[in-house]
Amino acid sequence: MLILTGQIIAAVAVLANAVIYGTDICAAVIMRSVYRKLDDATVTTSAGWGHYYGDRRMPIFGMIGVVSAVLTLLIALATGQIGAAVAAGITVAALLTWLAFYVRIAKPINSQQTAAAQSGIIPANARALQDKWDSILKYRISLQFITLAGLCAALILF
Repeated sequence: MLILTGQIIAAVAVLANAVIYGTDICAAVIMRSVYRKLDDATVTTSAGWGHYYGDRRMPIFGMIGVVSAVLTLLIALATGQIGAAVAAGITVAALLTWLAFYVRIAKPINSQQTAAAQSGIIPANARALQDKWDSILKYRISLQFITLAGLCAALILF
């Protein structure tokens, strides 16, 4: 029964983290190209309002994703499913690294762009802010890919 519970929780983790992964993929594949075509004020306003809503709506997926990944790890350990535990451990490490990128780089930029969108005052470094935000997408996407692959492996190995 505990193994089935672990599988269900791992599936929840896959679904929650897939939302984050998909959002990062959309930013890299679509929005980055769109923003390069726009002037600084439009980029900042668009990104700022996007972050305004994203930073209010996305944390629930992040919290569910992290908590369910940690629970997957704990259940795998408790049931002696070593392969699943290793996969879930890699997942948790990838998620913590992703969170570090978000907290240290993306979130401060999100806040600046949100403030600019709300006030209508575009910072002189608007393009540099967006370029810095874009520069970590490859890491965020790679870490979310590792997260999803690890969770899928855990599901298989339970």
